[in-house]
Amino acid sequence: MKISVIQGPNLNMLGVREKALYGAMTMDNIHAEMRKIAEQNGAEIEFYQSNLEGEIVDRIQECYGETDAIILNPGAYTHTSIAIRDAITAVGVPTIEIHITNIARREEFRQNSYISPVAAGVISGFGPFGYHLALLSAIQIAREIDAQKAANNKQ
Repeated sequence: MKISVIQGPNLNMLGVREKALYGAMTMDNIHAEMRKIAEQNGAEIEFYQSNLEGEIVDRIQECYGETDAIILNPGAYTHTSIAIRDAITAVGVPTIEIHITNIARREEFRQNSYISPVAAGVISGFGPFGYHLALLSAIQIAREIDAQKAANNKQ
């Protein structure tokens, strides 16, 4: 099982930017914790971060046929990117949308997500721990899909 974690703009600045909102953990700290959980669950995990919308679209497209689930924090592109939404729809890979803050409690312009309607689920507002929840969710979804495929092959 392979899980891809895709981080959007400014997430490389975690631990530096707006600590009152995003906490002190760096992106590398979060990824290290996720790597441990993935290993404990027999999952391969890979990480990608870009501040550029087109590069995020390209990375999502590269997941087609290669990845069992995507964990995506699109950052500010959550509220603006139809291209990222379309890429998720195109590849058909179950995608968990993750946000460190509760976007429903943020500024009005941050409360709309173009990604949520095409995501398998959304985790928002649990700080860096949300990535733990997203990973467990992605693993469970991938296992359920594998079980369904196995059941279909027996028929």
